[in-house]
Parts: sequence; C-alpha cells; structure tokens
Amino acid sequence: MPRPQGFVHTRRSDGSVVITHRGRAAATLRGGRAARFLQEVEAGDPQLVMARWTGAYKFGNERTAKQHPRHQGGRTGRR
Repeated sequence: MPRPQGFVHTRRSDGSVVITHRGRAAATLRGGRAARFLQEVEAGDPQLVMARWTGAYKFGNERTAKQHPRHQGGRTGRR
C-alpha cells in the first residue's frame, strides 16, 4: 500500500485544527481531540497520523475484499 501524502494541518487561533487533503477540508478537530492529534503528529509520521485521523487510510484491498465469497451476502451452506 502506498504511503499517504497530500495532508496538511493548520492550527487556528481558537485552538481547533483543520486537516486538509489535497486542498480540500478533510476534518476539523476541537478541544481535547485537537490536543491529542497535535501530540501524535509531533511524535510520529505526520502524513500517516493525519490519514488515520481523517479515515483516509482505508485504501488498498477493499475492492478485492468486496469480491470475496464471504462478502457476497448469500448463504454459503455452512452452519
């Protein structure tokens, strides 16, 4: 899976944090969530942290997993 890229975070004067992805707003964090996010960004890989906090890290094998027989919705005949 490719590494996340294109994320930028901006601290606002009111203490909130806005995360953008390729120029589009992806998340706005306020209060305690913003503080926890800033701690994680400083401690780890900022791109990976921002991808995780926005939910944009779930790209990769979903298409192949969706086609798996277990996810087709019908009965498989097993109990």
